Amino acid sequence: MAVGKNKRLSKGKKGQKKKVVDPFTKKDWYDIKAPSIFETRNVGKTLTNRSSGLKNADDALKGRILEVSLGDLNKDEEQAFRKIKLRIDAVQGKNCLTNFHGMDMTSDKLRSLVRKWQSLIEAHVDVRTTDGYLIRLFAIAFTKKRQQQVRKTTYAQSSQIREIRKKMFEIMTREASSVDLKELVKKFVPEAIGREIEKATRGIYPLQNVYIRKVKILKAPKFDLGKLLELHGGANAAGEDAGVSVSKGADFVEPAPLESV
Repeated sequence: MAVGKNKRLSKGKKGQKKKVVDPFTKKDWYDIKAPSIFETRNVGKTLTNRSSGLKNADDALKGRILEVSLGDLNKDEEQAFRKIKLRIDAVQGKNCLTNFHGMDMTSDKLRSLVRKWQSLIEAHVDVRTTDGYLIRLFAIAFTKKRQQQVRKTTYAQSSQIREIRKKMFEIMTREASSVDLKELVKKFVPEAIGREIEKATRGIYPLQNVYIRKVKILKAPKFDLGKLLELHGGANAAGEDAGVSVSKGADFVEPAPLESV
């Protein structure tokens, strides 16, 4: 018999099946905690493989990006068109502590704003917050009819668009560079920056539907656990793993220092 022709010799018994192990038996569920600036703190759950050998479960969880609707975070259906990105920065017990990582708008909302017979104006700017985050803000606005306007179209001239864009740059830079990331996120939720742009550009051309369309974090400062815990409401953010101060007994006496050893 020629060598290498009989393929069955090297294999095991025919018909033997590999034992199927459910991969979920090796995994653990973790709770995801949103920062305290949002109304709902328990966002959901995520799972990862248990720590074994050199592989640590915490390392597998850190850096995960989650996308949550702002309507769910603040229990307000009107804010459902906003998508908030959260990044897992620390794991304490079975809790994953997250931080703000970005913001976007749902495509259906964006498509509902774009219409005929009006000008669309966009602007983006890179700003550094007071706590060291380098972020990119994208703004969007649409022209609207003036009072008692008869004409069907509301197109702005290119010189007016340049002026409006200049105002957008100024307001976004001013509003973002004067506060930290936590305070800036508080401005995004009620559309405070959009209203400021609308008010400032009224003299150039009246605008409507002015939004901060998107927010990207380009660079984050060095990770600080203290700041993250502060964002989650202090040291007891993780609940069960928070330290408890131990009180000394009533009969405790401090020992006298030794003169020589």
